[in-house]
Formats: sequence, C-alpha cells, structure tokens
Amino acid sequence: MRLAYRLGHQAASGVLTLTAPSTGTSPPRHRTGQLPITSDRPGADVLVLRRGGVVCGDGELAKRGVAARLARAAAEPALIATFDGGVTAYPPGAAHQVALAGWVRGHLEAQLDGALAEDVLRELAGIRISLRAELAPVPLDEADRRMLAAIAQPRRLDQIWPLARTPRFRLLAFLHFLRSIGALALEGVGAARAPVRSGDPRQLAARQLLGVDEAADADTVKRAYRRLARALHPDLQPEADAQRRRTLERRFAEVTAAYEALV
Repeated sequence: MRLAYRLGHQAASGVLTLTAPSTGTSPPRHRTGQLPITSDRPGADVLVLRRGGVVCGDGELAKRGVAARLARAAAEPALIATFDGGVTAYPPGAAHQVALAGWVRGHLEAQLDGALAEDVLRELAGIRISLRAELAPVPLDEADRRMLAAIAQPRRLDQIWPLARTPRFRLLAFLHFLRSIGALALEGVGAARAPVRSGDPRQLAARQLLGVDEAADADTVKRAYRRLARALHPDLQPEADAQRRRTLERRFAEVTAAYEALV
C-alpha cells in the first residue's frame, strides 16, 4: 500500500507488476525497503501507470475491475511488487484511469470499523502526531484542509480534535490512512492506560505499553505487538532520518521487551 500510494502521489508513469512469491519461498528484502525486482512469472498481474493513475478501459465496470485487482493485491502481504519507471507503455484507446493515491486512501479508510477505531485511539493516545509533508495527500474538501493543518506540527489527539472540527470517526479514518502509508511522524510515549488493579508489576507495565488489558489472551497480545512492530520497525521506514531511526529503535526495543515479558 505504501508503494502504491507513493507511485500515485509522485504521478509516476511506468509498469507495476504484482507477483505472488513461489510456494515455500520468502523473497529477500530490497535495500530500499521495497520488495525486489523479479523476472516475468506466470500469474503476474501487470498494471500500466500514467501520471499516477492505473490505465483502464472506458466505463464503470472497467474501473471496478482495476479496483478489484488492487484490492486482491492489498490483501496479499507477501506479494512481490515491481515498478519499472523506464517503461512508458500506454495501450491504444485506454484513455481512462483510476487514480492510485485516491484508491489507496479510499481502500484504507473503508477498513475502519469500531474495533479498528479503538485500536487507532489506543495506539495514538498521548503521542504527538505530525504530518510528513512530502507524503501529504491532496485535500478533497475543507474538512481535509482542517485536518491537515491540525497535524502540520506535532500535537496530541486531544489537541487535534478541536482544531480539525471534524467527526471523530472521519478523523480516525484519515489518521489510519496516513499511518498506514507512513505519512505520520510519531513522537513521545503513549499516554498512560487505565490503572491496573493487581498483578505482577513488570507484566502490568508490559500490558500498558502494548495497550492491552488484563483480560487479553495470548492472541490479542500477539496482534497488539505485531501492530506496534509494523509501525516502529526502523527497516519499514526507510525514509526516516538518523534521529527518527534512533527513536524508532528505542521504542521498538521497548515494545519487544514488553511482549517477551508476556509470552
């Protein structure tokens, strides 16, 4: 999703190839943090990009077909994504496009339900949030402009709400989208959770850091850790500068230690 958003955001032209890895193999990571370039393979899905849009045929059915292909790709975490920006192919008669950055935003925001909204609140509570200007989306309306202005400098959620003047669910959907594409910079440690009543102090502190309560089972703890690990692992944020990487490394080490204290 991050690669797709960046290609759309940068108005890239070229060919995007999506290939499922061979069964039983795990593709090595590319030094830039993206998956490696691959040769032609059976079953590869090839999308032609022109100025940040996926080229498609005329009509709503063709656009829905492109959206379905992108959604299938987004649901496959091990997919190998290759972009060749040196190719300027443009099929004859294909004058219609699906804006890639816009599709990514719509797809991610549509994921938000009550449970995910609670997760977003828990993850961001007490943390200062700011926007990475180089990844800022084009505002769609006045509400977008207010939300973007509210996170133009580091602020906590409780400071952002009144500035955004937007329904909370919409703001959380927007933040979920920005967080998923790596457009949010996070500073500080999460706000203290609800007070814990009893138990081993080390485990209680670990649960607070992971954002899970006393009743959370092993699967819930694992999901919480994986969610935080994806957000904090330095290798998943190749654009981070040296100071940001040190902060990520410290927080990643803290959540890893917390997880290990609970398993």
